[in-house]
Amino acid sequence: MIDLLKSVTRRGLFLLDPEVAHGLSISALKSGLVPACAARPDPRLRVSLAGLEFPNPLGLAAGYDKNAEVPQALLKLGFGHVEVGTLTPKAQPGNPKPRLFRLVEDEAVINRFGFNNEGHDPAFARLSSIRRGGIIGVNIGANKDSADRIADYVAGIRRFAPVASYFTANISSPNTPGLRDLQARESLAALLSAVIAARDEEARKSGRTVPVFLKIAPDLTEEGMDDIAAEVLAHALDGLIVSNTTLSRDGLRDQAQAGEAGGLSGKPLFARSTAVLARMRKRVGAQLPIIGVGGVSSAETALEKIKAGADLVQLYSGMVYEGPGLAGRIVAGLSGLVQREGAASIRDLRDNRTDHWAAAKL
Repeated sequence: MIDLLKSVTRRGLFLLDPEVAHGLSISALKSGLVPACAARPDPRLRVSLAGLEFPNPLGLAAGYDKNAEVPQALLKLGFGHVEVGTLTPKAQPGNPKPRLFRLVEDEAVINRFGFNNEGHDPAFARLSSIRRGGIIGVNIGANKDSADRIADYVAGIRRFAPVASYFTANISSPNTPGLRDLQARESLAALLSAVIAARDEEARKSGRTVPVFLKIAPDLTEEGMDDIAAEVLAHALDGLIVSNTTLSRDGLRDQAQAGEAGGLSGKPLFARSTAVLARMRKRVGAQLPIIGVGGVSSAETALEKIKAGADLVQLYSGMVYEGPGLAGRIVAGLSGLVQREGAASIRDLRDNRTDHWAAAKL
């Protein structure tokens, strides 16, 4: 049934403009037309991280559910966590359309959305109405026209502290001019100081400390990785998410679409993002949580991220090509791989290939 749904859904949606198809998929999830397809729970896949208990290591990356419209429906697909956003204080339309492109030959996507979202208030209202459990992260960003981008991140912390399972400070999207400048060491130090201070102040009020992760780009230099690692450790951040989309177009077959501006995601991002993940693992040490993102489309690629140094993994573009049953298939596949490896827990497999990936060419 799920394979049939995947085939029919893909054929139908690929006849449509990609952004229209994305909107229809959100509507289908809202309506309940997409059936729950979670894999059977497996205690070997549980991950304890940053004070949270994840039922499995697979999450949905930010960018799909930008306005926190369907996080619970997405959790029912088998994800161990869902990240909503990116959310900015004020609503903004994002960049002009068209701004989403499928590279079918490469099973990749290019987007230049530019943080299009409805702003903090509608998303906060939706998240506040959720009464059942599930790990829902909130990805926060800055408005394009903001006079004080750090203040926008602080506003996100303060607004969503009562409802977020964790935060992700997204400073790595290539589609908001100047945003990646926040990855520079001095700017990053100022951002992290302000964000952690706001988080800690909210924790004193509520008695609940919300973990904060930093999402970085896959296009960093070695020096850039050094600087980020140093500041993350100096500010006692709760973890890293590696990585966002890339500006690289190396090795693409679909040259007709490759010239589109924006960030590239999907299968071509796997090797680059995994190499950066491993290099960051070696820089920050064994204790800091890392979520690996980029090119995950199967249980094998998910496990390879973990072997490279990730505690959790996320996907998004893979669902474009594999359909809503992908999460359940990956989680079931991970159970089989853990069994095959003879591991008591998937955590035991982390870092098995960190050295291999850290040495990979970028």
